Amino acid sequence: MRTGLYIHFPFCLKKCLYCDFNSAADSRETPQEYAALLLREMELRQQALPEPASAATLYFGGGTPSLMPPELVGRLVEAAQRFGLEPGAEVTLEANPGTLTPEKLAGYRAAGVNRLSLGIQSFEDRLLSTLGRVHTAREAVDAFEAARRAGFDNISIDLMHSLPEQSLSQWREALARGIELSAEHVSAYALSVEGGTPFASLCAAGELPLPGEEEAARMFESTSELLCDAGYLHYEISNFARPGRASRHNSAYWSRRSYLGFGAGAHSFLNRDGLGRRWKNAAELAGYGEAVRRGVIPEQEAETLTLEEAVSEQFFLGLRMLDGLDLSALESRYGAKALVSRLAEVARLEASGALIRNGNLVRLAPGAVILANSIFSRFL
Repeated sequence: MRTGLYIHFPFCLKKCLYCDFNSAADSRETPQEYAALLLREMELRQQALPEPASAATLYFGGGTPSLMPPELVGRLVEAAQRFGLEPGAEVTLEANPGTLTPEKLAGYRAAGVNRLSLGIQSFEDRLLSTLGRVHTAREAVDAFEAARRAGFDNISIDLMHSLPEQSLSQWREALARGIELSAEHVSAYALSVEGGTPFASLCAAGELPLPGEEEAARMFESTSELLCDAGYLHYEISNFARPGRASRHNSAYWSRRSYLGFGAGAHSFLNRDGLGRRWKNAAELAGYGEAVRRGVIPEQEAETLTLEEAVSEQFFLGLRMLDGLDLSALESRYGAKALVSRLAEVARLEASGALIRNGNLVRLAPGAVILANSIFSRFL
């Protein structure tokens, strides 16, 4: 069974004002205690696997995984070997620039991390403060350069646009600075105001001065323009990579390949029959820890997908990849009958110019990428 591995580290120095991820700035668990729970859960999961695993990727996400001491990361990388972590596997650690030191970076590299994902978000201190980030623009650049000196030759940076009081020229300048760093990968996201966050409250009160729709659209278009002109490949709606440097781990999500998640609130998906089963761990640290300490897999929510659900997912996830979706492969997997209604939708969207079809390959038209979410909703 080939799979990816995800390890969730929910701790943060401070929760960002826009964040709705499963993370917390205060906890009674120490990183060491939490790592012990992760190691125990990995042991329980490995014992319950229906067949031996082979893992092509390992991803440390959060939260802020760079709060973990390198020795703990090393123990978790070592534990991943029980899932058949392959030689040359992509091992990614998400990092907040304000939590990194040269010593830490060298330690992560020695622990087996070979890809760093830096949450820079902005190169302007004013915008970083607005977002509630704990690092400065100078620290972001320093962290990137320190990572290079530590031997990281595969670095991804996260940048955000459509931020409060952010102009198009400021966004283009942020992209230019990102390009100047020569990162191997850039994830460029529009701010999404999620319910239950401080930003949602400010937005409801009319106190979050976001760019208008036209300005946000120009920011989106500038992203592809500048990054592609600089030699990046636009391989997924919000992701750009140098040739051969696309995120192997995230590409597995969009391709509906299996992945196992460990830690509080982590999600898993096993696709052994084309349909798939997914589950989620207990999100609260207390509930997660209580289950693992009792020797119980901390699974809280689970579902087995129907044929209808699996085909829908195949379309709206596959179309995120700008290389497109192979309809002949889907027909071989699910049968022609299961695709009838989706192919009719493909024909309608092709006629409207939103999709491009070449033989059995269908993909988003370049001008329709900004409309992706409304297009995907047609396949639900």
